[in-house]
Amino acid sequence: MPKIKTNRGAAKRFKSTGSGKIVRHKAFSSHILTKKSTKRKRNLRKSTLVDSTNLKQIAKLIPYR
Repeated sequence: MPKIKTNRGAAKRFKSTGSGKIVRHKAFSSHILTKKSTKRKRNLRKSTLVDSTNLKQIAKLIPYR
């Protein structure tokens, strides 16, 4: 079997933790920030885990993480 190519866009967006979970950054934090509250913007800076419903799809995109 040939090797699977890593999706380079996904490789830049997702990282894996030591226990094998996949970490992502939150969306909606790049522009139109004036109407968003300070608390909301602060929470958008934090990273979060990929949801279990999307985990299988993203794991296929980054097989050698």
